[in-house]
Amino acid sequence: MSDRPEDVDAAFAAIVADLEREGLGSNLSDLDDPGSAEETTAPAPPPAPAPKPQSSPPPAAWRGQETEWDWTWGTDDEHYVPPEPPPLPRLRPLTIVALVLILAAVVLLVLPGVIGLDARIGTPIALVALTCGGAMLLLRIRQTPKEPEDGRDDGAQI
Repeated sequence: MSDRPEDVDAAFAAIVADLEREGLGSNLSDLDDPGSAEETTAPAPPPAPAPKPQSSPPPAAWRGQETEWDWTWGTDDEHYVPPEPPPLPRLRPLTIVALVLILAAVVLLVLPGVIGLDARIGTPIALVALTCGGAMLLLRIRQTPKEPEDGRDDGAQI
């Protein structure tokens, strides 16, 4: 079921009629017909001598800039240079063992004949090594963040 009235034009006309009864838009009829506005208004008194306009600064351009943008201002000499990233932490021995297991498993899956194994023997060994290496990496993920020694806060964590 729709929230719209069945006759949209009639509903719109009712809204406009309510607004006109409240006096909204009564001065708009004068703006529509400039000839009728002149007839109904009293003649205007002669204009008083205008004071000499004060010299004011020229209006500022877009966003308050008084000069045009010069595209040579943004040269490649002046750009943001990010700081050097911190060095990667040293890998722990168990992490190295897990990575070696994963690498050996990939080699055994792709080329089991390199070390003289049949594919029927190399594939299960490779799958076990891949599972063990992945599990070792996943179980070694740090669950709680280290407390910073210098007392700084790195922001929110999810």
